[in-house]
Amino acid sequence: MSPTAVTTAMKLELPPLSLYIHIPWCVQKCPYCDFNSHGQNGELPQEAYVDALLEDLRQDLHLVQGRQIHTIFIGGGTPSLFDALQIKRILDGANSLIPFSDNIEITMEANPGTLEHDDFSAYRAAGVTRLSIGVQSFSKDKLNLLGRIHDQNEAQVAAQKASQAGYLSFNLDLMHGLPNQSFAEAMADIDTAAALNPPHLSWYQLTIEPNTLFHSKPPQLPDDEALWHIYEQGQQKLAALGYEQYEISAYAKPGYQCKHNLNYWQFGDYLGIGCGAHGKVTLPEENRIIRTVKIKHPKGYLSASNYTFESIEVAEEDRALEYLMNRLRLMTPIPKQEFELRTGQHRDTLTEGMEKAKQRGLLTESAEHWQLTSKGHMFVNDLLTQFC
Repeated sequence: MSPTAVTTAMKLELPPLSLYIHIPWCVQKCPYCDFNSHGQNGELPQEAYVDALLEDLRQDLHLVQGRQIHTIFIGGGTPSLFDALQIKRILDGANSLIPFSDNIEITMEANPGTLEHDDFSAYRAAGVTRLSIGVQSFSKDKLNLLGRIHDQNEAQVAAQKASQAGYLSFNLDLMHGLPNQSFAEAMADIDTAAALNPPHLSWYQLTIEPNTLFHSKPPQLPDDEALWHIYEQGQQKLAALGYEQYEISAYAKPGYQCKHNLNYWQFGDYLGIGCGAHGKVTLPEENRIIRTVKIKHPKGYLSASNYTFESIEVAEEDRALEYLMNRLRLMTPIPKQEFELRTGQHRDTLTEGMEKAKQRGLLTESAEHWQLTSKGHMFVNDLLTQFC
C-alpha cells in the first residue's frame, strides 16, 4: 500500500461475528474441486468429529469478545452426509458456548444425490434455517462431466423438497462456462432453476484450479467470446426473472441475500472450525486483525489437542488492500466510515489510488462513499492494482 500524506491510525471496531463449520467428506471428489474435501471411505466418524468441532470452538472462545453469533455456514465437503442428529449436536453445542442472535441465519450445504442421510425436513428441525443445494447444472451430460452423483430429476426434487420443508430461504448453486457448453444450454439451466423459484441463486463461471483433475487433464471450455456472451445475457435474464445481483456471483430476490456471505465481503469477523477452516478476527484493544487456519487433514484433526495450525496477523499496511479485495465483490457503495472502522486506517490512505481509479472511470466518489461504475465491476483486478 502506498499511503498518502494522511496516515493517522483509527480505532478498530468489533464487527459482527459469524461461524464457519467445515465438514470435509464427500461421496467422491469432483474433478473441478479445490476445496479441502475427501472422498468417503467407509463409515464416517460423525460423533468423534462433532466432539472435535465443539472442542475446537471451545478453544476459540477468547476470540468472541462478548459478541453473539449472527450467522453460521456449515460447508464442505458435503455436510448433508452427516445425519440430522449430529447437525443438531453441533448447533446445540455451539449455542451453549456462544449465544446466538434471535434472528440467526444458519446455512447448510447439501447435494441433491440420493446417498445422503436425512430428509431436508430433519435438518430444518435440527435448527438449519437455510439450505444451499449444489445443483451445478440440469444437463445430464454436464453433470457427468463434472463428476456429480445426481441427475436432473434429483436436482429438481431437492429444490422442491427444500421449498416444502419450511426453510426461511434456500440457494441453488449453478455453474456456467462448462465443458462444451453452448449458449442455449447455459440459458436453459437458468430457466430450469428459476422455475423452481429459489429465493437465492449462486451463478458463477467454472474455473480450472491447481491441484484438481481438470488442471491435469483440462476439458474443452467455451472461448472468451462465448463466455462473455453467456455472462452478459445470463445477467439480463436473471434480472428479468426478479433476481438482483448483489455480489459478483450471487443473485437474490428482494430480502433474501445471504447474510453470512455479506459479512465476509464487508470484512466482518468469523470463527472457523473443522478441518482446514479459516477464521478472521479483530482484536481492537490490541489493534490487531488475525487470520486463523485449522489443521487440514481429518486424521490429524481428529487426533489433535490444539486445532489451530496457524495464526497470522494482518499487517497494518495490508489491511486496506485486504478490505478492498473483499468489499469490491459487492455491488453496493463502499462506506468510508466502514473502511475506517474495519481496518483502523484513515480514509485518506486510499486517496491516491481512488483518484487514479476515478480518472480511469472505474469508480465515483461522494462525501461518504466510493461506488464502482459498470466498468469498475468489469475490471476489479485492475482497480486493486492501484492499491498494491
